[in-house]
Amino acid sequence: MLTATRLIVALALMAALALFECIGGFVSHSLSLLSDSAHVAMDVVVLAITLAARLQAQRPATNRQSFGFARMEVLAALANGGFLFAVTGALTVAAVRRFFVPDLPQGNIMAIVALIGFVVNLVVGLTLTRDLHEHGHDHGHHHHDHGNINTRAALLHVVGDALGAIAVAIGGICIFYAKVAWIDPVLSLIVAAILTIGTFRIMREAVDVLLESAPQHADVVTVREYLRTIEGLVDVHDLHVWSLDGREYILTAHVLLHDRRISEASAILRTIEASVRQRFAITHVTLQFECETCEEDDRVVCTQRS
Repeated sequence: MLTATRLIVALALMAALALFECIGGFVSHSLSLLSDSAHVAMDVVVLAITLAARLQAQRPATNRQSFGFARMEVLAALANGGFLFAVTGALTVAAVRRFFVPDLPQGNIMAIVALIGFVVNLVVGLTLTRDLHEHGHDHGHHHHDHGNINTRAALLHVVGDALGAIAVAIGGICIFYAKVAWIDPVLSLIVAAILTIGTFRIMREAVDVLLESAPQHADVVTVREYLRTIEGLVDVHDLHVWSLDGREYILTAHVLLHDRRISEASAILRTIEASVRQRFAITHVTLQFECETCEEDDRVVCTQRS
């Protein structure tokens, strides 16, 4: 995972950059620079959620919050996603109006601010890349390393910011020399589209977690078919796979076994736990063993009652 110090440094740099670009956008009358500042702000939210999740994860579960506080970051992501959608909508409306009422921004200020933003993104990107390399080396590039995945996601966001900054800088130079006002709202709409796609993805993931949806890499059908291949297991039903926070996955199921000793069932349990951890990155498994056949039920939730 990202070390806490590096994560705080990256968060501070990106927050300062978002504020700097926002001020620069107002000073230069550039909508594209304001849009890019909103894009950077979205990445600040992503980094802040990652940091908050780490701090929340250290809090112990309580009698009421028996699963702990992992979903606090999901709720925060949903709220921030709604706010970013509102900001993007306002910027889009302003950009469309600019086509009808042109306002030539100060291209030189646009270019300077955007180039500074590119440098900051480069520094943050190098920091994340270094962490990614060190973490991969320490953990042997394990396929299901969630910290590694989170670092890659943050790095992709920063790369997107850097590309947006370069686009705005080039647009500022063109505006400064060509005195063409329509370049700014066009760039603003492009950045707004990128921001909308990223925000939609974050909100969709948050909603999936709140709905306790099975992750794409471990859908119920795939996991069920895999479990049925494990030696000693007759069948499985009432299978659920979900996540508390989008990173740690949980599995519960009713498992049908031949009538056998408890020690033999425990050995099968250990096999299942190791198998699903290795194949699907499922870290918490709760099973109910049975030795009587349940009536066939193709639905996910078993409806059999005694």
